[in-house]
Amino acid sequence: QVQLAESGGGLVQTGGSLRLSCAAAERTYSSALMGWFRQAPGKEREFVARINWSSDRTYYADSVKGRFTISGDSAKNTVSLQMDSLKPEDTAVYYCAAQDWQSNWIWGQGTQVTVSS
Repeated sequence: QVQLAESGGGLVQTGGSLRLSCAAAERTYSSALMGWFRQAPGKEREFVARINWSSDRTYYADSVKGRFTISGDSAKNTVSLQMDSLKPEDTAVYYCAAQDWQSNWIWGQGTQVTVSS
């Protein structure tokens, strides 16, 4: 089972910035897309952003458009999420995810992001 290793996250004040990074541990792994999801306490996991390698197109949840930027390297199976203008409602555990060309998903263990008001 390929593993995704996440880094970044932490505690920041409202209006601050954080950067999350993620990399697939297996060099031979080939992903069709990579992205980020988040789960706040008491809520379901939700989509945040993703990047499709075949087109280099990026997609964002409406709640983060204009504030978050996803980028990555398909050859290295790495993806980052730059989060600016953070709000308390962005507080959640953020999960890196990747989908291979057979539509199978793998997930990171999650990293906590806390935005204080």
